[in-house]
Amino acid sequence: MDKGITLYVVRHGQTYFNIYNKLQGWSNSPLTEAGLADARQAGQRLKDVKFAAAYCSDTTRAGQTAQTIIAANASAPKLTTAPFFREEFYGYYEGTDMAQAWYVAGAPHGVPTFKAIEAKYSIGKAKDFLKAADPFHQAEDNAEYWQRVDQGFDLIRHNPALHDGDNVLLISHGNTLLSLMERYGQGKYDLSVRPANGSLTKLRLTDQDIQVLSYNQKD
Repeated sequence: MDKGITLYVVRHGQTYFNIYNKLQGWSNSPLTEAGLADARQAGQRLKDVKFAAAYCSDTTRAGQTAQTIIAANASAPKLTTAPFFREEFYGYYEGTDMAQAWYVAGAPHGVPTFKAIEAKYSIGKAKDFLKAADPFHQAEDNAEYWQRVDQGFDLIRHNPALHDGDNVLLISHGNTLLSLMERYGQGKYDLSVRPANGSLTKLRLTDQDIQVLSYNQKD
């Protein structure tokens, strides 16, 4: 039978790079006081959910958020960290002002902002444009990004300790959540609005597919 797991996907708490509006992919930027509060609030919202497992990327912000939520949870699930769950890698533009980076990537194509790229093309195309603009060509394009992230979902799928109907906590990132909505949201969600720090998105993960149950819930 097809195993169905409910993923409780929480965006990490606010970081200093979030405040400064800098691209934050594989770079580490610690949680602010508000970010720690984001994590604590998410922990209180989820404290009574029985989690069979927990996953996050190997970035500081994801780990801090995950540990805060788990500390408040009665089931205290084991946390697995993996690079598969990292945010998009922005290459040369890691730590760059977001508006500046997306201008360099999109303006040659007539779309000088991230929102303009998304509106005319897609979030996937934004990844391709940024890699093309990277003088080192080390930023992830859309194909490279999904090849990595899909390995993360397969890691969950292949966990022999998980069973049909289990709940799993996953700490994720802003552009990753937008990318998931673009790929699996069936056009139902406004991709021009970034998911809030500490927000909850629910996904149904099966052996073959991902279905969006809810997106960017903060209350």
